[in-house]
Amino acid sequence: MADLPLGDRADFEAAERGFVAALSPAIVKADGRVVWDSDSYGFLEQECPDTAHPSLWRQGQLCVKQGLYEVTDGIYQIRGLDLSNMTLIEGERGVIVIDPLLSVECAAAGLRLYREQRGDRPVTAVIYTHSHADHFGGVRGVTDGGVPILAPAGFMEHAVSENVYAGTAMNRRATYMYGPGLPRSPEGQIGCGLGMTTSTGTISLIPPSKDITRTGQEETLDGVRIVFQLTPGTEAPAEMNFLIPGRRALCMAENATHNQHNILTLRGAVVRDTRVWARYLTEAITLFAGQADVVFASHHWPTWGKENIVRFLSQQRDMYTYLHDQTLRMLNQGKTGVEIAEAMRMPPALEQAWHTHGYYGSVSHNVKAIYQHYLGWFDGNPAHLWEHPPVEQARRYVECMGGRDGVLAFARRYIDDGDLRFAASLLNHAVFADEHDGQARAMLAEVYTRLGHGCENGTWRNFYLAGAQELTGDVVPADLDTATSPEMLDALTVEQIFDSLAIRIDGPKAWKESLAIDWHLTDLDQRYRTTLSNGALIHQTDPPRQPADLTLTLTKQQLLGLLAGRAADDIEHEGDMNALRRLTAVLEDPDPAFAIVTP
Repeated sequence: MADLPLGDRADFEAAERGFVAALSPAIVKADGRVVWDSDSYGFLEQECPDTAHPSLWRQGQLCVKQGLYEVTDGIYQIRGLDLSNMTLIEGERGVIVIDPLLSVECAAAGLRLYREQRGDRPVTAVIYTHSHADHFGGVRGVTDGGVPILAPAGFMEHAVSENVYAGTAMNRRATYMYGPGLPRSPEGQIGCGLGMTTSTGTISLIPPSKDITRTGQEETLDGVRIVFQLTPGTEAPAEMNFLIPGRRALCMAENATHNQHNILTLRGAVVRDTRVWARYLTEAITLFAGQADVVFASHHWPTWGKENIVRFLSQQRDMYTYLHDQTLRMLNQGKTGVEIAEAMRMPPALEQAWHTHGYYGSVSHNVKAIYQHYLGWFDGNPAHLWEHPPVEQARRYVECMGGRDGVLAFARRYIDDGDLRFAASLLNHAVFADEHDGQARAMLAEVYTRLGHGCENGTWRNFYLAGAQELTGDVVPADLDTATSPEMLDALTVEQIFDSLAIRIDGPKAWKESLAIDWHLTDLDQRYRTTLSNGALIHQTDPPRQPADLTLTLTKQQLLGLLAGRAADDIEHEGDMNALRRLTAVLEDPDPAFAIVTP
């Protein structure tokens, strides 16, 4: 921290520029339950304590600023009322909403705040910049539909598949990443770098009415001309930037924010392509920088002035390029992902820029993600090819180190020497060797707490502190459930419905089952066959002529209801209904509160 420009207040001036009004109290409720509370972060007005990294504390002070802000003439942002920003562009008849937050309740509160200051303008269009839930989930808080909704090509496929297929595991890990179950205090959750945390209200989804399919595509919404840049494979599989020429304003979605972003988010996702990400930033500079006086994004605060815009976007581009190219250079020298992450040092000029710091992503886990993108999980060392799973490995390590008492004694020595990283490794083995060892759990919780308090990265801090919380017996299940959101499920295609069903088959339990069910979807005029064979559920369109064990004639909504456990009494059928019961008998429900730091 000593070499960082701590006296530079430019970010604070930018984060406060254009302030119009705050939400007071900054609390949003749903059916009496608090789903957002900015006021709980009031402690961030204090000086940084010993329990927080000064750089992360500074980022929290910036991200916690909330309310309505004017970006430029006719463009406003709601900031600090969810993890993401909601931007509003005033048109001829009303207002265009960009990225309506994560929760319906937060989006509605933000729109009310805007209207209190700018008049009761109707929402005339919506733009989803990309396929992550914090950029579309609140849409029904601003509209019930009936207006143009634009999104990048592939939006629906990726929005739904990411949140449903692995949604339960992602949501569970998100409780560690964002720390919603941690106390908000100098010792607990102080943000996540990208914002403060995720809201926990209602998630909605209205499908887009128009796709953006190419760079250079122009659309006029409510009299506002917009020029798009398609950026697939960057921060999201489906994402886009756009220029509003008449306002000389450039929206960078989540491709350029005031932190180093994730190449692979700790909650889990598809690995992002750093090389492509950097190239799209270069393209954005070339296409738009000369036509913009301000750049804003779906998180954080804007940047004003052409020189500042070019510097900001260029440094973001250089950061991702450097991480990519240097990882490949060292990878081709034979270094593993862990070794590269430990050796990687960012250029001094980038280190001096606050917005390249790893508050949300980090150099360490981003390098490992780039390695994974090119070479996968295996580092080439055959010792790592067939290792024991965690519990069996832990028991053997503990035995080799002289038993449980020996491990704890070594761990205490490393703690006293300040080597918390290795102490965590030792104590993790002790806990996995005997999950009921209270002393080992308490020591590991102590180590995780100290590691968390030293993190510049907000998501690392939350992971460590949530791990300590679980070790002391407080497992916090996910409040946010994207996997079973009604509108998310309704947005699934029939193929995706059967895919999501297939991943719930308990394979060993279904080994000896063999059955075929035909599904006639009357409202879609589509026919499918699902076949259970060798523990695998296969689906195909246009069933073959061979007869199935059962044919069901139903609507898509009835199909969703059936798979949710509702009775099939009102569904027309032909054949053996026992086939359906045999299928549902081998389905396994996911566990939304599975253990992470314990066996």
